[in-house]
Amino acid sequence: MTSLSVETLAADAVEPITSAGNAQLGIAVLAGIAVIVLLITVAKLHAFLALTIGTLALGAFAGAPLDKVIASFTTGLGSTVAGVGVLIALGAILGKLLADSGGADQIVDTILAKAGGRAMPWAMVLIASVIGLPLFFEVGIVLLIPVVLLVAKRGNYSLMRIGVPALAGLSVMHGLIPPHPGPLVAIDAIGANLGLTLALGVVVAIPTVIIAGPLFSRYAARWVDIPAPDKMVPQRASEELERRPSFAATVSTVLLPVVLMLGKALVDIVVDDPEHTVQRVADVVGSPLIALLAAVIVGLFTLGRAAGFTKDRLASTVEKSLGPIAGVLLIVGAGGGFKQTLIDSGVGRMVLDISEDWSIPALLLAWLIAVAIRLATGSATVATISAAGLVAPLAADMSSTHTALLVLAIGAGSLFFSHVNDAGFWLVKEYFGMNVGQTLKTWSVMETIISVVGLGCVLLLSLVL
Repeated sequence: MTSLSVETLAADAVEPITSAGNAQLGIAVLAGIAVIVLLITVAKLHAFLALTIGTLALGAFAGAPLDKVIASFTTGLGSTVAGVGVLIALGAILGKLLADSGGADQIVDTILAKAGGRAMPWAMVLIASVIGLPLFFEVGIVLLIPVVLLVAKRGNYSLMRIGVPALAGLSVMHGLIPPHPGPLVAIDAIGANLGLTLALGVVVAIPTVIIAGPLFSRYAARWVDIPAPDKMVPQRASEELERRPSFAATVSTVLLPVVLMLGKALVDIVVDDPEHTVQRVADVVGSPLIALLAAVIVGLFTLGRAAGFTKDRLASTVEKSLGPIAGVLLIVGAGGGFKQTLIDSGVGRMVLDISEDWSIPALLLAWLIAVAIRLATGSATVATISAAGLVAPLAADMSSTHTALLVLAIGAGSLFFSHVNDAGFWLVKEYFGMNVGQTLKTWSVMETIISVVGLGCVLLLSLVL
């Protein structure tokens, strides 16, 4: 996934599509982002349309010819979808298989059967992290809410003591760990090594989820002491199935792409010879496309067939998994177009100048930009895409390790303080039966802790690696 990054980093070497100076470019960037923010938050326009219109506004304010702006946008859109779109689709298929086959329920029931008492919040983190790996955040919430409500009711636990760790596990996976769309797009735009980013992401994710999950949930339970709401719990997938996959087979399938990509990263470090047979095999097997495709193919048997699915049922499951991600693909693609227009306009050079003139560390600058866009738009994905486009040139002189950390800094910033302009805020509020104030004191604070602790871990790693 480095072809786009090479083009991105080389974009400043070619003539920009506009001759505007830094001051005009700065105004153009702020105006373009302002248009996107207003269209999403005030006009309630879909993020795909907002990003498209915002890109044209950026070009207009920068004084760039419209035909060149359109060319940059379509080039970026096509390259991003080509690099990331297939991976998002494969991840959606794997997630749908996991949910419909009862594999997710099998993971939940097995872990909960071995946990209890004080260990329960930690068990919820583990469940959310494993289930959240191949699933989009919203799907993960829908799967986990029945479990959270049942555990809280039957075990007489505080809803926040159980719910916050589960939400923390899902949110950390969503912001920091590929193959989620945000991290994938940032990796693609910046030119980071996916395996290395995944490995470092796990290192950052572990302390982050512990602090924001089980530890913070103690205080959240005191601030908002509410019981599980008495409302109908959605039916679990496995209740209508005669059988479901085993725990070992399910976990092995979910972790297969992670193992393959981490294996490639390890071979890159140990062998470090592009012509070596082991290196060449690892490059193929550990590439995101092959790793996820292998997991999907294996999942058709270990999840689908193990649950008794016929060929027609499997085909239907795969087909149904692709419809809901259309909007995600369009947003990611438009974000790639916006990013490419930023680079082709010469904004990358401007960001480099700002970084040098203000002496702001690149990792902190990336985090701050992502935070600002997250607060304005409410979308972690939009924040990640836009921030990655703005700071991509900073990665030109970085080592592969620090490039991966740049991706994680952006991911951490994209999770900062979810509030009323974020769909996830309302999803959590309604499912948990909280009012706006209670949601701010629990969910919003938890997201902020994830963002700040994640940045702290990234900065610490940058000092030792």
